[in-house]
Amino acid sequence: MPPRPALRRRFRARSSARDPIIGLWGRLPLRIRLIAGFAAAMLLVLAAAGAFVYLRVQYALDLRLDEDLAAQSVQLTELVRAGGVPPDNPGVPTAPGEYQILDAGNRVLAASPGLPAGSLLTPHQLDVALRQPLRRDRGTLIPISTRPLRLYAVPLQPGATPPAGQPAVTVAAVRRDQRDEALRELIGQLTLANLTALAIASGVGYRLARAALAPVERYRSEAARIAAGATGVRLAVPDRSDDEVARLGRTLNDMLTALETALDRERLFINDASHELRTPLTLLSTELELALRRPRSAAELEQTLRSAADDTAHLIALADTLLSLGVQPAHDDTAPEVDLSELLTGLVERYRTTTGEALHGEIAARLTVRGNATGLGRVVTNLLDNAVQYGAPPVTVAAAPVDGLVRLTVHDEGPGMSPEFLPHAAERFSRADTARTSPGTGLGLSLVEAIVGAHHGELRICSAGAHHRTMTRFDVPCDHPTHGTTITVMMPAAPPTTDVHPSTPPRSQRG
Repeated sequence: MPPRPALRRRFRARSSARDPIIGLWGRLPLRIRLIAGFAAAMLLVLAAAGAFVYLRVQYALDLRLDEDLAAQSVQLTELVRAGGVPPDNPGVPTAPGEYQILDAGNRVLAASPGLPAGSLLTPHQLDVALRQPLRRDRGTLIPISTRPLRLYAVPLQPGATPPAGQPAVTVAAVRRDQRDEALRELIGQLTLANLTALAIASGVGYRLARAALAPVERYRSEAARIAAGATGVRLAVPDRSDDEVARLGRTLNDMLTALETALDRERLFINDASHELRTPLTLLSTELELALRRPRSAAELEQTLRSAADDTAHLIALADTLLSLGVQPAHDDTAPEVDLSELLTGLVERYRTTTGEALHGEIAARLTVRGNATGLGRVVTNLLDNAVQYGAPPVTVAAAPVDGLVRLTVHDEGPGMSPEFLPHAAERFSRADTARTSPGTGLGLSLVEAIVGAHHGELRICSAGAHHRTMTRFDVPCDHPTHGTTITVMMPAAPPTTDVHPSTPPRSQRG
């Protein structure tokens, strides 16, 4: 066995010899490869069908010849056994058709005129014919033989070997000229018919393949336009078609929409980050430059550092909010369950304790959703911050199950927002005219909408009798108060578990 390096070299040599063929095949257009494969398969089918027809016709023609040979051989054998063809009188005209009479040494004892001088059988064929009847063909179909014959050799005494010079085998022969001519004509007609059928089928297949792949070529050209920088371009997919290419086009359109949405979100994030971070960074840089411009007292330096620390904390909070907006992983059915009742109760208690605001909690027991507890906590915290900062007490936090959903509402008694501003309330850095003098970045509701959307939920904003839904996912109605502001969050409830728990009455907390 050759060593491993030699085997590797031999394998690489064989692979490199095949690579040009594989590379050439791979560079051919897809429709050419399809037609080539189709033509090869069609050629095999036509060849098999032609071979079947040829063999059936050949069998029928040979069967007719064998019947004639059998009748001729019976007459010849009976004539020889009756002494009608004496060995010393070859060519006697009483024998039917063309024949030869052979002895055990393969010598011709008698023969019809016009046959070759030698025996029509080979020594091996004669050995077989001495034991049993034998059929053989002499001469070839292609190339054309001058005197093709079909032979039927019959032993006069099966199993016995007569002495030399005595008749041992009779050989009846018929001409195959007409039979061979018919078979050659059949081969020519089948070849012509098969090649014509192959050419027509390949032409039709090529047109069909080109028509089937035409949408793919259009998709490719439109994709090239998109890759060159064109925006808003979609693949032209027929509305009434639902084949594989049409489904591919719709899937690619969905992918393009998702990519453009992601790119728009990325551009918006970059624009927002550059716009909002530029001002505090400039202020921070200016404060530090002014502090270094002249000697200052310890108190002045401390004040400058405190101001810089506040600006830095504001920058950190702003960057954290922007990053949370930019990256919101979508949860799925395998996300952990979150006890929303416990989460809301804890946040309301902590918010009431730290701020001293008048908060009312109306939270049902055992409200569970699937998702991220930290993100849901930020939703509640932002809604409470907005209600306390821009609204008026009392603030009511309510949560209850409704039609397989969990409905969370935060209501305050403030002046609310104008109807014109409601469609823009959840946009980034969007602030109402009444809130421009208050501290904030205008990212609170944007972050709420992003987190709720990632949890397959819906955000509704109602203020002073006007109503707006940032997304429409559920048909569940909700209360629309005519005063104050109500923010409603609808999220799918987690499916109930098989564990049995004792029922707990709704938890109601009043501040």
